[in-house]
Amino acid sequence: MKSVLKILGVVLGIIITIYLAYFGIGEKNVFCYSHINLGLDLRGGVSIVYEVDGEVPTASDMAAAVAMIQVRLDKENYTEAEVAIEGDRRIRVNIPGVEDPQEAINSIGATALLTFEDETGKVVLEGKNIKSAVFQLADMGMGNEAVVAIKLDDIGTEAFKIATEENIGKPIIIKLDGHIISAPTVNEAIRNGESVISGSFTEQSASQLADRIEAGSLPFALIPISSSGVGAKLGMDAFNASVEAAIVGFIIVLIFMTCVYRLSGVVADIALTLYVSLMIVVLSLIQATLTLPGIAGIILSIGMAVDANVIIFTRIKEEILSGKSVRSAVDSGFHKALSGIIDGNVTTLIASFVLYMFGSGIIKSFATTLGIGIILSMFTALIVTRILLRAFVASGLQNPVLYGGTKQ
Repeated sequence: MKSVLKILGVVLGIIITIYLAYFGIGEKNVFCYSHINLGLDLRGGVSIVYEVDGEVPTASDMAAAVAMIQVRLDKENYTEAEVAIEGDRRIRVNIPGVEDPQEAINSIGATALLTFEDETGKVVLEGKNIKSAVFQLADMGMGNEAVVAIKLDDIGTEAFKIATEENIGKPIIIKLDGHIISAPTVNEAIRNGESVISGSFTEQSASQLADRIEAGSLPFALIPISSSGVGAKLGMDAFNASVEAAIVGFIIVLIFMTCVYRLSGVVADIALTLYVSLMIVVLSLIQATLTLPGIAGIILSIGMAVDANVIIFTRIKEEILSGKSVRSAVDSGFHKALSGIIDGNVTTLIASFVLYMFGSGIIKSFATTLGIGIILSMFTALIVTRILLRAFVASGLQNPVLYGGTKQ
C-alpha cells in the first residue's frame, strides 16, 4: 500500500509541476513559461558592442558609461533594451524590436551632453568641467541622508561660484541630453568647487544620479565596433523550428526508452517529463532570457538525463542476468552507476560554470540552461527514478522481464 501511495504521490507531483510550468495560476504567476524572456536571436532585434577608445577605464567610469547609454535608450523609448559590461573595456547593448543596427547606433550615439542651467535656461556649467560625482551618506541636520557630492575643475569652480552667487534661493537645473535629471536649490554660494546635491534621495537613486552626472563628463569615447540585427520573423521561425525539433526528439526518446527498457523505460519517461517541467519552472522563476544556444543547452541536458538512466538500467539488467533478485538488482544497479553519473555530470557542470563566468551574451545563455539542466537531470535520474523503481518493485511488479531481464 505504501509503495502505491509513493507512486501516486510522485505522479501527482509531476502533474502539478506540469500544470505550473505550462499554464500557471493566474496571470501574474511566476512559475508559468510566459515569464521566460526570449533573446534577440528568437524575437528579433539589434545587438551593438561599444569599446572604449583609449586606456582601460575604471569600474566607476564604465558604470557611468552604462548609465549614459541607458538614459539614451530611455529617451528613444527602447524600454526593453539591456545594457551590460563585457570585460574591462566593452559594453553590449541589446535592443529588441529594431531591425536596423545603424539606426539604433545613430539614435543612441556615443556621447552625452550634461549641462547645469539657471531658471532662464542659460548654461552656467558643462559636464566636461566635472572631475567626479559620487554618492555619499552625509549629515544634513536630520541624520544621515543620501546625497551626491561633485567636484569641479578650475574652470568649473570659477563658473559655478559665479552661478551660485547669482542664484541663491533659486534652482540650478541639471540636464542630461536636454532632459532634467535634478533641480537642486542653491542655499549658498559655492566657491571651492565642491558641492552637494541633496533631496529626497534613496541610496539607489543618489547612486544612479551620480553615475548619470559622471556620464556627461566621461574621460573616454565609446566607439561601436560591431553590430548585428535579426528580423522578428526570422527569429520566431528559428524559435518555432527549435521547439518543434525538441518536441519530436523528446517523443522519440520516450518511445525508445519504453521499447528498450520496458517498465524501467516508463519510469525514465515519467522522470524526463518531470525534468522538462521543472526546467521551465526554474527558468520562469529566474526570468531567464532564452536564446537558440540556450535551447541547445536544454536539449543537451535532456540527452545527459537519458544517458544517466541508460547507465542505471544497464547496470540493473546486468545484475538481474547475474542471478540477483529484482529488488537486489535495483539497489545494486543504482549503487554501481552512481559514481560514473556523478563524475560525468560534475565535470560538465564545472565546464558550464566556467563558460558562464568568462563567456558573454548567448554563451551565458547556453551555460545557464546547461548548468540548470544538469542539476535537475541528476535529481530526476538519481532520486525520482529510484523512488519510482523501488515503489514498483515493492508493489509486486518483480518479473525480471519488466526490467530488461529474461524469463526465469
